[in-house]
Amino acid sequence: MRVYNTLSSKKEEISTLNPHRVNMYVCGPTTYNYIHLGNARPLVVFDTVRRYLAFRGYEVKYVQNFTDVDDKIIKRAREEGDDPLLLAERYINEYFQDADALGIKRADIHPRVSEHISQIINAVRILIEKGFAYEMDGDVYYRVQAFKDYGKLSGRSLEDMLAGARVEVDERKENAADFALWKSARVGEPSWESPWGEGRPGWHIECSVMSTKYLGDTLDIHGGGSDLIFPHHENEIAQSEALTGQPFVKYWMHNGFITVNNEKMSKSLGNFFILRDILAQYPADVVRFYLIATHYRSPLDFDDGKLEEARKALGRLKTTLLLAAEFQNDESSDSIELKGKALELAEAIASYRSQFIEAMDDDFNTAKAIASVFEISHRINSYLASANRSDTVDQAAVKQAIAVYKELGDVLGIFMEQPKNEEAALEGLLEILVWLRQEARENRNFALADNIRDFLKNLGISVEDGDQGSRLRYDQSPQVEELMVYLLALRQEFKIQKDYAHADSLRDKLKEQGIILEDSKEGARWKFADA
Repeated sequence: MRVYNTLSSKKEEISTLNPHRVNMYVCGPTTYNYIHLGNARPLVVFDTVRRYLAFRGYEVKYVQNFTDVDDKIIKRAREEGDDPLLLAERYINEYFQDADALGIKRADIHPRVSEHISQIINAVRILIEKGFAYEMDGDVYYRVQAFKDYGKLSGRSLEDMLAGARVEVDERKENAADFALWKSARVGEPSWESPWGEGRPGWHIECSVMSTKYLGDTLDIHGGGSDLIFPHHENEIAQSEALTGQPFVKYWMHNGFITVNNEKMSKSLGNFFILRDILAQYPADVVRFYLIATHYRSPLDFDDGKLEEARKALGRLKTTLLLAAEFQNDESSDSIELKGKALELAEAIASYRSQFIEAMDDDFNTAKAIASVFEISHRINSYLASANRSDTVDQAAVKQAIAVYKELGDVLGIFMEQPKNEEAALEGLLEILVWLRQEARENRNFALADNIRDFLKNLGISVEDGDQGSRLRYDQSPQVEELMVYLLALRQEFKIQKDYAHADSLRDKLKEQGIILEDSKEGARWKFADA
């Protein structure tokens, strides 16, 4: 496996500190607002990296912090008349809601700045003792000129950095590039007692302290957006290596920006899109697919058209799952010896799986990996077109192929379940059955009315007829799948009887519930509208 290391500006073979183990730290959000799409990209990128490392047999220890003490949080809390730590807590909870929706696996540890103040104070004290920091009127600054390798991550000289970066204007500092490790308390701000008086941590020191506490002096992988290279990650290196005397990180990984009209998406520019608003329009797996369809180091320009393309592309991949599920029967086995076309399918799938691994091994190239998943999709679809559902060899071939297909999709996190859709659809499907039964009774089609009643009874659902219409009572919810099998059978019977009015009405009512029917020579198929 090779990864592009920002520190060396080249791809390097991955060789972890401990064989088969990876210690990985990723900078998390500053919790003063809902996350936007630009914030979501590193979350998805490094979740995918983590998934793939596990797929390749590594035991991954994954740490992602929350910055819950920061100037931006304090400013936002002041605007809203809230306590800064309570505001941060609220947006941490909101973060988890959005991250969970995107299928982001929770980190093994989610440390917060406010929970590590004593460790931060101790680190600042050591830096002062070693001559890498100095105190001025309750503020403590890092002395960048004391660290000879300052600038090795960004590859720029100290002079260049000063010319192109925002630095705190403070004439008390020895050097304009010196950055705050500890800030003296101001009225109305959260603060803690320290050897230098009441105050709070600077931004950069938190990650040095929390990452090394949970992962050791040297990390295998440190990730984040490319906007963090300077000053945040540059300063992390200076702090951490001054503290421990050891190399801080073996492999630095940085994802590219999401841009809007070729400008970086950011809150400060006002061109950001809140992730939750996007998830209200597009399913989470579509958003995730969109974010990894481009190589993580490449810029990604945002527009709705690209999300629509992602919706259609992912829809094609998920149609393969639907077709295979319709084809497979309960007796299918994957232990049968394959031969002929079935063996050719298995060999082709194995080849594409190898191509997937080759792509991901080459700096986690998800774009090429997804191309391999599409090749598998095409081969499975072609095989299904001529396969015999009653043939045990065909059943085994499809079962084995789909197992690989799902395995690779799960590595990318793109085959996400949509339980909310089923919950929302269930009540609507039952309403449709009540409507059909009422229609049957009004048309004196008592055989159909009784058939619907008996079907529901077998599911543990009783029908109570009254002056205000029929009501259903049940203790355990039925499955959407079994309701849809029955409704599709009814619709097919309507068509056989040339009752096209009811067949079309049933199709339209299903559409109102977010369920799309697709007629084919093999029969009708169904899917959720956002699938």
